[in-house]
Order: sequence, then structure tokens, then C-alpha cells
Amino acid sequence: MRLAIVGASGYAGLELLRLLSGRPDDEVVLVTSRQEAGQPLCSFFPALSSMANYDDLVLEEPRDLGGRADVFFLATGHGVAMGLASGLLASGAKVIDLSADFRLKDPAVFARWYAPHQAPELLPLAVYGLPEIHGPEIARASLVANPGCYPTSVILALAPVLGAGLADLSRPLVADSKSGVTGAGRGALISNSFCEVQDNFKTYKTVGHRHTPEMIQELSLLAGQDVRLAFTPHLLPINRGILSTIYLALKPGAGLAALRELYLDFYKDSRFVRTRPLGHDPQTADVRGTNFCDLGLFHDPESGLFKIVSVIDNLCRGAAGQAVANLNLMTGRPECLGLGLPALRP
Repeated sequence: MRLAIVGASGYAGLELLRLLSGRPDDEVVLVTSRQEAGQPLCSFFPALSSMANYDDLVLEEPRDLGGRADVFFLATGHGVAMGLASGLLASGAKVIDLSADFRLKDPAVFARWYAPHQAPELLPLAVYGLPEIHGPEIARASLVANPGCYPTSVILALAPVLGAGLADLSRPLVADSKSGVTGAGRGALISNSFCEVQDNFKTYKTVGHRHTPEMIQELSLLAGQDVRLAFTPHLLPINRGILSTIYLALKPGAGLAALRELYLDFYKDSRFVRTRPLGHDPQTADVRGTNFCDLGLFHDPESGLFKIVSVIDNLCRGAAGQAVANLNLMTGRPECLGLGLPALRP
């Protein structure tokens, strides 16, 4: 299988190259970067030297792409993929978009949070690429919208309880999420520089983060009704990882032990979601560099609220690893192919 990575010079592109380097039946044949075009890939990313065929690859301008690969990963900024996807699909390729361009089904909602959509005719074709929820649809798709990192952590945490109708949705769901600095991308920003991040902890986009409508869309589908969500992102002084704590009220009669059994049953066929024993506190170190999502379930008797703690690696499960799982499903292979390694710990 010939693979291409458009936008290969970012963190998600690097993570894709890491995960794809050991696949005997796949070959990365094309890597592009507008800013770094002309550089040998391994000069830009020396860590990739002597891996796969990477010493032979040169970062190219992203043009004349059609017909050059069987599957394209679009690891670009918002607004780029919608201009590329139509031509790539017409050439017979499959497309996995890591940006937000095809995650929202309603073009009016997309316009409200981003800008007017330039390829609205493709939105009905795009499948939201969360394998545990949409696996069969992903397997039949030619265009997959890879989920955002925060939404992956929140949706996986809430899917079983919403699907079972146990949540008291007369009250808002509350998602309190913290991410490592790589979640903001590789671009140089003063707010993400070492002296601004190290020994510091802060919220950002405290109201109106662009992942909010994506979460509301998918959570409402799971619940079978509109949900309200209060989402607050925070920046952690770590490189990679997301920890989300979700607060919700359950309908009367729901107990913690039964809730854990519900989660174990819901994810019994899911290789990459691990529901931890009661009392276990999930931590980002246990999923670092992996495609796993670890969940911890708690009940707070003082408030009466249930708390779900969800941890993922934002670059792997929240981006590149999930994209590789989608590649596997779209090409008829086991979802876990090339993704079964344990965490990078310590």
C-alpha cells in the first residue's frame, strides 16, 4: 500500500512516520511540507534516519498529488484538506484527514466555529473516525475525519453511559481537560515557549474552544438527544498526553460497580480502551506513545456526581495512532496492526 503524508513536518506527521516505519506491506512514498519543501526528510527529522525508506524521501510541495499514493493522510491546518480531498478521492485514493475540515456534519455549524466550508458536498461522505463507535462505517469509507484529541478522550469516556441512557441530561456534562504542549502544534508561539509553559499551569480558550461542537455532535448522537457540555481546556507543562475528568449526574439507581460492568461490556471487543479497576487513578505515563485510552470510574458521595477520568496520548491516540487504526480498518486489516506496543515509561 502506497502512503502519503501531506503536512509531514508537524508533530502529527512525525508521529505518523514513527508508527508507519515498521509495516512490511505499506510504504510511505510521498511526504510534503509547504515550509520545508526541498529538505531531505531525515535532515529535518534525524530521528527517522535508517528507518524504512525514509533516508530516500525529500519533503515536497503539496501539489500534483493525485495518483501518487493509495491512501493520503492530510496532517494540515484547518481549511487545507477541504481543498485537496475532492481531487484525491476522484483519483481513486482514500483520504484520512487529521484536521477539523470534515468532522462537523452541518456546514452551518462549521461556518460558525471556523469559516464557510469550501466542499460541503463531501461532508455527508465523511465518517467520523472513532473506531469504537463507527468501526463498520470506517471500514467502508473513502473519506475519514480523524477525531480531535480532546474529543477522543471525552467521547470514549462518556459513550457507554450515554448509550445506555443512564445520564441525567437535565444537567450539563462537564469536561475538565488538560493537554501537553504538543497539542498546540509545532508552530512557534510565545505562549507555548519553554519559559511560558515550564512551572506553569493555565486554562486557554476557556470559553469557545473549537472542539466543543465536535464533542456535542457525537455525544448527542450517542445519547439520542441534544446534550449540553461545559468544556474547559488547560495547558500542562508536559510534552504529550491528555487527562480529562468528566463530571455528570446519573439517573437514580445507577451504582459504581454496575457502571464498571457496563463499561467492560461496551468495550469488550475494543483493543485500545482499558477500563481500570475501581479506585485506580489513570495517569498519562501509562499511555504515553500508545493508542490506548485508560478510563477510571468514581462516585463522589458528597456531591452525588460520578467522575470519569480518561487519559490518552494526544499525538498517538489523539492523532496519528488513531489515523493508523483508521487506515487498518479502511484497508481490511486488523485495527491494532502496528499499534500494539506498551507505553514509553518512564
